Amino acid sequence: MPENGSFANCCEPGGRPVRPGWSGAGSTRPSGIPRPPWVAPLSTVLIVTTVDVVGNLLVILSVLRNRKLRNAGNLFLVSLALADLVVALYPYPLILVAIFHNGWALGEAHCKASAFVMGLSVIGSVFNITAIAINRYCYICHSVAYHRLCGYWHASLYIGLIWLLTLVALMPNFFVGSLEYDPRIYSCTFIQTASAWYTAAVVVIHFLLPITVVTFCYLRIWVLVFRARRKAKSESKLRLKPSDVRSFLTMFAVFVIFAICWAPLNCIGLAVAINPEEMAPQVPEGLFVTSYFLAYFNSCLNAIIYGLLNQNFRREYKRILSALWNPLHCFSDVSKGSHTEGPLSQASPAVHGTHPVQADSQ
Repeated sequence: MPENGSFANCCEPGGRPVRPGWSGAGSTRPSGIPRPPWVAPLSTVLIVTTVDVVGNLLVILSVLRNRKLRNAGNLFLVSLALADLVVALYPYPLILVAIFHNGWALGEAHCKASAFVMGLSVIGSVFNITAIAINRYCYICHSVAYHRLCGYWHASLYIGLIWLLTLVALMPNFFVGSLEYDPRIYSCTFIQTASAWYTAAVVVIHFLLPITVVTFCYLRIWVLVFRARRKAKSESKLRLKPSDVRSFLTMFAVFVIFAICWAPLNCIGLAVAINPEEMAPQVPEGLFVTSYFLAYFNSCLNAIIYGLLNQNFRREYKRILSALWNPLHCFSDVSKGSHTEGPLSQASPAVHGTHPVQADSQ
């Protein structure tokens, strides 16, 4: 989840730890220096919240409305959209309230709950992106076995397991006492300084390990794509469908943008965990706040990526938005016969012809 990257708000100049404040906290830092006006820009939170809600609702409605999009692979996209949506429905509005009050005025229960939901969203997103990468890998590199490994009900079970693991991953926060209010970003969040070893474990298990798994899956897919293109020049029956490549590129873009948005905050967290006393005071507040809001921004980007790179989602977005102007056709104008674009449109074999290309075959 979003992580506190320095000691600026938890220690006095003499080093004595203090608990982040509640009502009114945030007008000054512990050193007494007024906080700069750009620390928590209201417009950023409003824009991210609005785009997050609208975009992820469009994704969910698109899959529900369009029978070409209702398939096992896209269940993971719905799960990811829910993970991004939940953070905009509870934690983000509370951040807006904290901005208006110039501090947390909603009590400790809401603070703990909002921090928990924030973590649920972030870790759920990480695990869903990892599952999507594994799904893409099986679909493209092992297309023959794909339907045995990831049917509709298999995908539902995998998604249930993802959210169960997410809940388990969040439980230690209540024992470590790491969910507190950070006045720099007007948010209740994960405080890295609560436990150096736990912060290191969070960064490794919830970011570095999933990134490694996803990178491996997509590298294998890239190898297969280039190999299939070389073979296609001499063997016309052996090639990847363009729709499969577009589907892969869409999810690869989701992964790259996620890594870019979350890497700065996790790098800060890892540095602070390795050497808290030396590194924490050296982290500029502006750098931490910028990295935090960059991580916020990621929750509203996936729906935009689908619309830009996938024709089926783009068409369904237009139909849904058009239906809002004409409610009588909202439920009757269910889309029919879209062009297929891999698992983003329907589950189909990864290659043309009768000889599927396997990643482990030459």
